[in-house]
Amino acid sequence: MKAPPDMRISNSLAFVLLFCATTLFAQAPNTSTPSSRERMSLDRGWLFHEGDIPFPVVTGHQPSYDNAKAGSSSGAASPEYDDSSWKQVNLPHDWAVEQPFDPKANLAEGFRARGMGWYRKYFRLDPADRGKHLELQLDGVSTHCTVWVNGVLSVRNWSGYTSIYIDITPIAKYGNEVNTIAVQVDANAQEGWWYEGAGLYRHAWLVKRSPVHVETDGVFANPVRHADGRWWIPIEATLYSIGKTPAIVEVESTLIDPSGKAVVSGHTQVTVDPLSESVAKFALHTESPKLWSVDEPVLYSVDTVVKRDGAVVDEVTTRAGFRTIRFDPDKGFFLNDQPMKLLGTGNHQDHAGVGVAVPDALWDFRIRRLKELGSNFYRSAHNAPAAEFLDACDRLGLLVMDENRNFGATPEHLKQLNWEVRRDRNHPSIILWSVFNEEPSQGTEMGYELVRRMHAAVRQLDTTRPVTAAQSNSVLNPVNASQAADVAGFNYVYRDFDRYHQLNPTKPVFSSEDTSTVMTRDTYVTDPRETTLDSYDDQVMPWGLSHRDAWKQVAERPFVAGTVVWTGFDYRGEPQPLVWPAAGSSFGIMDLCGFPKAAYYIHQAQWIESRPIVHLVPHWNWAGSEGKPIKVMVTSNQPTVELRLNGKSLGQKPVDKYQMVTFEVPYQAGKLEAVASNGGKEVARFAVETTGAPAAVRLLPDRTGLAGDGADAQPVTVQIVDAQGRVVPTASPVVKFALSGPGAIIGLNDGDPTNHESEKGDQHRVFHGLAQVIVQSGLGGQGKLTMTATSEGLTSGETVIALTPVAPRPAVPVIPNPPLFVLNWIRSPITAERLDPNQPGVTSATTSWDNVHLGSELTPFHDGRYAIYRAQFTPRATTQNAGGQLVLRDVVGKAQVWVDGKPVGEKTKAEKADMTVPFPGGRGERIVSVVIEAPAVNTSAGLGGLVTIE
Repeated sequence: MKAPPDMRISNSLAFVLLFCATTLFAQAPNTSTPSSRERMSLDRGWLFHEGDIPFPVVTGHQPSYDNAKAGSSSGAASPEYDDSSWKQVNLPHDWAVEQPFDPKANLAEGFRARGMGWYRKYFRLDPADRGKHLELQLDGVSTHCTVWVNGVLSVRNWSGYTSIYIDITPIAKYGNEVNTIAVQVDANAQEGWWYEGAGLYRHAWLVKRSPVHVETDGVFANPVRHADGRWWIPIEATLYSIGKTPAIVEVESTLIDPSGKAVVSGHTQVTVDPLSESVAKFALHTESPKLWSVDEPVLYSVDTVVKRDGAVVDEVTTRAGFRTIRFDPDKGFFLNDQPMKLLGTGNHQDHAGVGVAVPDALWDFRIRRLKELGSNFYRSAHNAPAAEFLDACDRLGLLVMDENRNFGATPEHLKQLNWEVRRDRNHPSIILWSVFNEEPSQGTEMGYELVRRMHAAVRQLDTTRPVTAAQSNSVLNPVNASQAADVAGFNYVYRDFDRYHQLNPTKPVFSSEDTSTVMTRDTYVTDPRETTLDSYDDQVMPWGLSHRDAWKQVAERPFVAGTVVWTGFDYRGEPQPLVWPAAGSSFGIMDLCGFPKAAYYIHQAQWIESRPIVHLVPHWNWAGSEGKPIKVMVTSNQPTVELRLNGKSLGQKPVDKYQMVTFEVPYQAGKLEAVASNGGKEVARFAVETTGAPAAVRLLPDRTGLAGDGADAQPVTVQIVDAQGRVVPTASPVVKFALSGPGAIIGLNDGDPTNHESEKGDQHRVFHGLAQVIVQSGLGGQGKLTMTATSEGLTSGETVIALTPVAPRPAVPVIPNPPLFVLNWIRSPITAERLDPNQPGVTSATTSWDNVHLGSELTPFHDGRYAIYRAQFTPRATTQNAGGQLVLRDVVGKAQVWVDGKPVGEKTKAEKADMTVPFPGGRGERIVSVVIEAPAVNTSAGLGGLVTIE
């Protein structure tokens, strides 16, 4: 929608960029009433096959004819395919993280093979769902994929970061019939140069809605502040109808405050034509709402209902946060009219132990770690993040630069961009749309024109946030991509900040990526032979700066709105400058587990102003180095620090707020302490001590409890401690874990990029005294989880995590072992004389034979009393080997059943009844023929129900 003229964005002196609300109907509670939508999880009970399954080679006219028809998919895409030997998995699922490390595999992907894979899932629909709009949603599949539903090719998706929405209403099956989803995943395809995982790594859903309903991502409720300080919320609801006649509906929205009280409502009427969209537009007005900020992320909601003939037929809840944003070309960024330096990190989406299949609760954990660091800003590098991550940013207060993956203006590129903006445009946490990262064409007319078109596409959907791009060179070219963006984003182009600002005085600027310093956690010697990097902030990549120098470039320029450090967390892939056996990056302020490196404490001292900060590195375990000088760095946000060793002062020094302060200290075992002072008064102190030998394993859960919903998860920190309970920073033993209670260990890691141990299982090495175990509750869990950790020669550790019984999210029931349904029946013409059940040459292309959908109405036998029903199929391997029972339900009329030309059973009475006959074992394709004899001419007869092999 268009904003009023005074609210439009332009490259003027300052952007007036106002609030966003967050559409979370995807997260809205399910009310499970006939008049409202149901959003049901499809995460559990998928069948998985690693590797590709080639489709059968099609030869000959008849197979070619059949292959070209909707619903005639063959191979693993067919509903009849034998998947009985496949592994059962739950989503999110990343098969790449389970692979062994391979030096021949792509280093960018973390030296792990990806390849191809297949998923299949079965589910049933209640007959009461007939007439509803039914949508299958796959939130993320890495990387390219093809989806079939009930054998019908339904979508091909060309990005691992965009969601897939499929209207399955026309092809759905109901009652005892089983719906089949088949997904072929091509993870050989690469979109990035980092670890991207493989498989259905985000959630899957089935959404049931009334025939007239709000589309997915269809509500835009975006509060805007008028010049007089009053707020209005333009409501834009996109409706769709699968009805057969025009529908006149009322759309009503109500603003709900954080306490649950209704604030204001509005409504309008709209007509929705069959199989068409209509947009309802109106506005809500309110005064003095509580503002959303990073320190107080206050969230409202907008409840939107669709009424038809006075009855509610659909309902959507949209989270909303009132806030203003503004990028000023001279003064930087403003949140709610207050200046705020953007203190950001760029991050990929993988985590220790789980790869990219990240449980929702781990997003909260990672955001909390970043906020403890002092960060207020996050760049989703370089792709649309998970919806649950954005929900957590809204809830916890973290600003976001939402970045698309694929740069271009073709219909496919714009489709991906439009999806991202529609899904995310209501999140108050999002303040920037980014359309590319470091593209080769960025300094050319081509780059400019592509950004101009992508910018226009964003503006069609959202005029309240600026568009940016992360440009790494050519920013001073006469024509370059930044000229088509609202805010110029610079990657490592420190040298051009001032000149660009001089040439473009009305263009806001920020550092969209900087630093690129590498370090190995708790390592203080750089040794290529040992694949280690010291943690003194000295190992800088050629294009970057140290954490201290990079921040200075931003902090001393008021017109630079903020920084994005590369990166907040380590990630798999990109091991540079290291080589094998390093399989992961070392750029992180934290390691892959979220354990702090020295950079963490540097940035705390740089970014946190609300409390005194003092920290020192390294640890103080240097046996064998007595008397030798050890470099000590003290990080602090206070003006002065004093260093003491075993109570003796080693001197006091002023703290450079960018470079911090260093000492050379002859090593002596004991206690090294840093004391921070302000105005001659001590305000904080921090100490490291020489520890004793490893004595015990200690387990520290991130939270004391878990929801027993089968989805909640959390990291447990593993520490190796001495007899006094101090972490031993040089200890790296192997620890074995056991978990009792309704839950599971879903991942292990120690943050060491050179460790090639499996991230699955029940044991893992500790790296420099620390490791991490990810535990997840079981479905319906209650009571407690008890984890024990044992290591040879050490006292065992134990922790207890309480499980709170909660109702699991609404889910489609899992069908664990569905029978084989015999589908694709054809029926001969009805004749007065009995037909030969084995007559040759009958195919689905024979125009005199009809295709039959079992379970529908029976056929009236007007022209005679006899007909043949026939199906050709390949049974599952178990049936081929041992045979089984052929079960024909609701057979009306007398019947004879033949398998491969031989009679196997007969029904001698005409009344409706089930038949069960033996199905002999045998290889290859099989033919079942059923001769039906109707009771009389002009009566109905035939196969009235489903046919299965059991």
